[in-house]
Amino acid sequence: MKRVILLVFTIVSSVGYSQTSSGAKSTDLQLNSITTAMPFLSINPDSRSGGMGDAGTALSATPSSIYWNTAGITFSEKKSEIGVSYVPWLRQLTNDIHLSYVSGYYKMNERHAVTAGLRYFSLGSITYTDNNGSKLRDDKPSEFELVGGYAFKLTDNFSIGVNGKFAYSNLTGGMIVAGAQTKAGIAGAADLSMLYHKSGLNFGGKKGVYCLGVTINNVGNKISYSNTSSSDFLPMNLKIGNAYTTEIDAYNKFTVSLDLQKLLVPTPPVYDGGNLIAGKDNNVGVIAGILQSFSDAPGTVIRDASNKPILNSDGTAQVVKNSKLKEELSEINIATGVEYNYNEVLAVRGGFFYESPTKGARQFFNFGVGLKYNVIGFDISYLAALKRNNPLANTLRFSIRFDLGAKKESN
Repeated sequence: MKRVILLVFTIVSSVGYSQTSSGAKSTDLQLNSITTAMPFLSINPDSRSGGMGDAGTALSATPSSIYWNTAGITFSEKKSEIGVSYVPWLRQLTNDIHLSYVSGYYKMNERHAVTAGLRYFSLGSITYTDNNGSKLRDDKPSEFELVGGYAFKLTDNFSIGVNGKFAYSNLTGGMIVAGAQTKAGIAGAADLSMLYHKSGLNFGGKKGVYCLGVTINNVGNKISYSNTSSSDFLPMNLKIGNAYTTEIDAYNKFTVSLDLQKLLVPTPPVYDGGNLIAGKDNNVGVIAGILQSFSDAPGTVIRDASNKPILNSDGTAQVVKNSKLKEELSEINIATGVEYNYNEVLAVRGGFFYESPTKGARQFFNFGVGLKYNVIGFDISYLAALKRNNPLANTLRFSIRFDLGAKKESN
């Protein structure tokens, strides 16, 4: 049972891997990570963007575009692709958690495209025991997501996309945990996306393509894992991405990508003695939570020598000047990456991802390579964490994709 509690805590918190800052000063932002239900929905399964710092909102279409930006599929030069990915997860903690992913798309014509994907997240094997350590039963908790999408090109340069998804999360197998009867979490959600695509640009005497992508992901109902616990938000996320590809010559291309990403989930407020003293109540509905997420950071509470908050006359806490704005800005994650492509056969990638130390402290470099032979492509990426004991360290992503619309070259 201890392993159940550890894994549930780890998975629920894995949207932002929290690390407490040592020796924090009163003027520093306080540790205030945002956690959600079903964080597996935010795990990037794509080896290409996984090698570019998790910056994929504006990249050219791949089978994993349904995760990043469905709208971009209409600009694909290929008719159809199918991809399969495998990601061993949190290998610094255990060796039996993994994410499997299959997805693909089909362009009906130049303006319409459909896409679908299936995500399966396994938490490995768990043995349930009672308070005396006696074995109750073995279980294999898991989660999955089934998603379908449609993309429509409004103009020659602008496209929109929408996804509908069903997600199921069974972490405890209906066991009684801490005296509460648990249950599986079930959610219905949607993604909205757009992409602006401008080709024929000329920069430095070289032809180029610029893309601007915006997505809002996982907008859906709140879920609870028991009848007594409060409901939690899905990992609703706003992504704004830019990508520019320049053709160095007929064989060589170079792409640079930059994403800004923010959770559209309310920030936890600060309580003292059961009273809310800073921030806003985060027990709100989905739409209210999305709107509130842009202006509800509590900031840094000023405390006296005994570490008690200094209160105003209305019972709210005094906060460090400008710390609310600073905390709001700290909730924006930055992802950037580059890709060198030779003749659509070999690709070499690198990137960096930054998350504030007070919001999860995910900070890592990514590296990746891609190879393509005829209609089959292989991609692999590697995550190098900047801090020790980071459970994401050494994460590998493996992908294989099949170009179903490619024409076989004649001998």
